Amino acid sequence: MAAQQGLGTALQGVRVLDISNFLAAPLCSMFLADFGAEVIKIERPGQGDEMRLWGNNRDGVGLYYKVVNRGKQSVTADLRTPLGVEIIKRLAAESDVIVENYRTGKLESWGLGPEVLHAINPALVIVRVTGFGQSGPYRGRPGFGTLAEAYAGYAQISGDADGPPMLPGFGLADATTGLMAAYLASVALHEARRSGTGQVVDLAIYETLLTLLGPQVVNFDQLGLVQQRDGSRLPFTAPRNTYRTRDGKWIAMAGSAQSAFERICQALEIPALVRDPRFATNRARLTHHKALDVALQEAIGRLDLAELQDRFLAHDAPMAPVNDIAQILQDPQILARDNIVALPDEELGGQLRMQNVVGKLSRTPGRIRSTGPRLGEHNRAVLVDRLGIDPARLAAAGIDVTAPAMVASAHD
Repeated sequence: MAAQQGLGTALQGVRVLDISNFLAAPLCSMFLADFGAEVIKIERPGQGDEMRLWGNNRDGVGLYYKVVNRGKQSVTADLRTPLGVEIIKRLAAESDVIVENYRTGKLESWGLGPEVLHAINPALVIVRVTGFGQSGPYRGRPGFGTLAEAYAGYAQISGDADGPPMLPGFGLADATTGLMAAYLASVALHEARRSGTGQVVDLAIYETLLTLLGPQVVNFDQLGLVQQRDGSRLPFTAPRNTYRTRDGKWIAMAGSAQSAFERICQALEIPALVRDPRFATNRARLTHHKALDVALQEAIGRLDLAELQDRFLAHDAPMAPVNDIAQILQDPQILARDNIVALPDEELGGQLRMQNVVGKLSRTPGRIRSTGPRLGEHNRAVLVDRLGIDPARLAAAGIDVTAPAMVASAHD
């Protein structure tokens, strides 16, 4: 959906300097870019963000890099050199937000700590993403998403009761950290616009996941309970699980509200379950959740997925198919809401599909302006044309300024 004439995007005019690598912090600046912030991404000359080498590639081009760094400009600079430090200082002077994820103390060792940056730009919001934060006894330890998923308690409660702890099949801790970092950056930016003074956002990768894991802390504090692995079960609602259909497909189903559970039973034509004292209330169902799952699986296993969907729709009962990505890309709801978007990419050639901006603002919606850039694609536009640095000096430092930036069509 295009923005209304003249309104632009919500973060239009906000300048973000992204000196981070990998996933969590770059996701933060991706979310800000999605809603209109100008993001300059600093990458090491000749190598770039190591995410360019992560995961699957096509013709040597990292595919996930194209998603996480969409809408950004790529500029190369080595922060370990005087020229690199100078470039960061000059860009920080005209930025609203800087995002970094180096080990605690690394920026300070390069002469780019918060005191230095705030002396240059007092209103600057400095987002610092690290494994364990800027304080505490673990502040100097290496940390990343996989460690956070174990450390925060996610792995401990994931998997079967008789199996090992399970890690997620995607970067869960990094993704949730990226979301929280973008939120905190927006909060701090709002306050800076009011006060004229910036501040440091100190975010450890494990912290968001620790909060999102549910009532574990309060349950242990008040009842001494330690949640254990138990497959797909939640400790506060039943039924809640995945179930296999007659034609070998899978569905997910949850019915914590009494009315939802009753509609599920109506759809499956098993009204006796509603009258069974073991399943009369949510707390009773929690006590007898294994027997409930057996009864539900028996009823679901007698029906194909298509018939199940028709029945559940007819009774307004909650259920969803377990989709793979091929099914998601063809789903009418996904298509109707433009949750997947195709963008031009000259480096790969043709169109590149990816997830669209999350959420829809009614007046100033976000949009993806371009896929992730080539390494150093915007060196000339930023370093020469904007900062006025001598091209010969840049070339001597291994910074290529010969290629003009490619023009990519924005998605409306």
